[in-house]
Amino acid sequence: PLVESGGGSVQAGGSRRLSCTASGDVYGNNCMAWFRQGPGTVREGVAVIEGADHTTTYANSAKGRFTISKDDAKHTIYLLMNNLKEDDTATYYCAADVCPSAAKFGTTWYRRTSYGYWGQGTQVTV
Repeated sequence: PLVESGGGSVQAGGSRRLSCTASGDVYGNNCMAWFRQGPGTVREGVAVIEGADHTTTYANSAKGRFTISKDDAKHTIYLLMNNLKEDDTATYYCAADVCPSAAKFGTTWYRRTSYGYWGQGTQVTV
């Protein structure tokens, strides 16, 4: 139900936009997030966008360089990555699920276990 695209090779300092299209029942009012997993590392949350009001939250590694957005008409979310660094090399995954409660959001949105729907991943090499 989640299909990513847009990965590829890019030079350091360059930009790349990833897309993730979801089926309607998954897209809904859920939280949709981008994760990444580099060689020998754990999968980490990069950014999340809330379904109802499009509020966004970013990991420190993404702040100021990455932008998550969504197009409700297309059931698609995007991750625009600017000023890419070698450390950004990873497989990027799209994930979706019901948003955590407000009380728990700050400590759960970036956890792999908070999402039940996953895409197959798209590789970004810097």
